[in-house]
Amino acid sequence: MATTRAAHTVWEGSLFKGSGVVAFDSSGAIPEQPVTWASRAEDANGKTSPEELIAAAHSSCFSMALSNGLDKAGTPPTRLTTNAEVTFVPGQGITGIHLTVEGTVPGLDEAGFVAAAEDAKVNCPVSQALKGTEITLTAKLA
Repeated sequence: MATTRAAHTVWEGSLFKGSGVVAFDSSGAIPEQPVTWASRAEDANGKTSPEELIAAAHSSCFSMALSNGLDKAGTPPTRLTTNAEVTFVPGQGITGIHLTVEGTVPGLDEAGFVAAAEDAKVNCPVSQALKGTEITLTAKLA
């Protein structure tokens, strides 16, 4: 069964002086978040950015894909901690994403964990959607 999730943004004013509010329509699990150009290109100052939202999506999707791959291989993880860093350069756009994952996986060695993480990096749905961006990975067992 296909699912569709939705969010919307209301933006007021110009790019550099204006501001917006991002709303998460499908779940309502996240309160509305303010967004500005400054929060995207300079300091966050308590506001979000498209890149932070991509990082959240990518870290959670990657974790799910890695967990599933490890489970299917007979070595389900006890814990995965994934960080996604999305780099934005004004005038160029998103220039890269770096995933860092540390896992507790009983019965799996470091090489097996790194291989499973590399597979998840390539095949998770968010990575697939972001194929035009260089995605790098650091993976290690806890």
